[in-house]
Amino acid sequence: MRRTMKKAVAVGLAAATAFSLCACGGGDGSKGSSKDALEVVIWDNNQQKGLQQICDLFTEETGIKVDVQVKEWDSYWTLLEAGASGGDMPDVFWMHSNNSQMYMKNNKLLKLDDYIEKSDKVDMSNYMSEITELYTYDGSYYAVPKDYDTIALWYNKKMFDDAGLSYPDETWTWDDLYDAAKKLTNGDQYGFCMNTSNDQDTYYNMVYSMGGYIVNDDHTKSGYDDANTIKAMDYVGKLLKDCCPPATTMSETGTDVMFQSGTVAMITQGSWMTAGFLDNEYLVENCDVAILPYDKTTGMRTSICNGLGWAASADTKRPDDCWKLIEWLGSKEMQEKQAELGVTMSAYNNTSDKWVNCTDKFNLNAYLDITKDSTVSGVTNELVLRPYTYNSTVWSQAAQTFFADAWADPSKMEQSCKDFAVQMNQYIDEEDK
Repeated sequence: MRRTMKKAVAVGLAAATAFSLCACGGGDGSKGSSKDALEVVIWDNNQQKGLQQICDLFTEETGIKVDVQVKEWDSYWTLLEAGASGGDMPDVFWMHSNNSQMYMKNNKLLKLDDYIEKSDKVDMSNYMSEITELYTYDGSYYAVPKDYDTIALWYNKKMFDDAGLSYPDETWTWDDLYDAAKKLTNGDQYGFCMNTSNDQDTYYNMVYSMGGYIVNDDHTKSGYDDANTIKAMDYVGKLLKDCCPPATTMSETGTDVMFQSGTVAMITQGSWMTAGFLDNEYLVENCDVAILPYDKTTGMRTSICNGLGWAASADTKRPDDCWKLIEWLGSKEMQEKQAELGVTMSAYNNTSDKWVNCTDKFNLNAYLDITKDSTVSGVTNELVLRPYTYNSTVWSQAAQTFFADAWADPSKMEQSCKDFAVQMNQYIDEEDK
């Protein structure tokens, strides 16, 4: 049960700064810190600088000012929910697969069909079709794809050298990762680090690689009670128990922070983290990136993929200006600019090489190689669209706490998976579809 994405791909998420609701306000239809500026709200501080540069070019071209603001992930959605209820949403913002169905169905996003039909810059066939589908409802478009992301394995070369171990490469299986992580775990040093609340860049990849699934293709049923899912979750529990820091430490400190401090030898991370990692001297000197391992039983190497969309409020008083900005951000030229600046991989087809070549500090090909045929005999590389339902947030957040005991004690994993599948199915049945 998997939603495998097309291999013809040639083209994310991170927490950022805190915010205050009082930053939202203004008159004449603008809500940014500058009264005549379009308010653009995102949740990733690492992307703000590059996106502001692209928006500044838009201002030079059109005279329309743009204020790119960063909100922390949880508060971002609180802000949008409050705005959707009170009619005071930001002008332009990111949309995510977790929430897109609800916002589209309830007419909270600006319908873009007429604008797209008249545009000479935006042709929806030029974007990854699976990402476009995330932001299509009843045949209408509600966002222009911004990016797509994949997951790769970051490793500390110095720690591997000190232990006399070979670096990860495309021949690695998940068993190889565990064996190396176990050898690299000693005292205050850990072989691996994984905050399970970040499901897309951690255990989801293992589940799908090992033949399991989180949600079926119809988005109507949990896959946690599937035998292959349970097998993968047992592996995750073993990895957490034997090779990772305490769960509270990973959650409170952050896996990226622990990796940057030289405390852990390996982490799996999304391509959206690269912009921030490029600014870290320790990582540049000591670390690199490899393609994800594969499962030796299934022969599958799987990366969970997602993509964001540029959307606008249905209630904005400046719909034409909002569209001009979204059209600009979605144009081939600015999608290429996004890639060249190292912001993220772009959703526009055939632009990913520019992102890979934005730096020679890391092997960013590791993120793109998963979209190509494997060079390892008997191994299939695949992208799987991040599992979602009408309201994914409810059951994905519930999983974070439900599995806490099983993460620490894998002997409880099978029953926990079966029990959570029942609970998750109840959540899905209760969704207002």
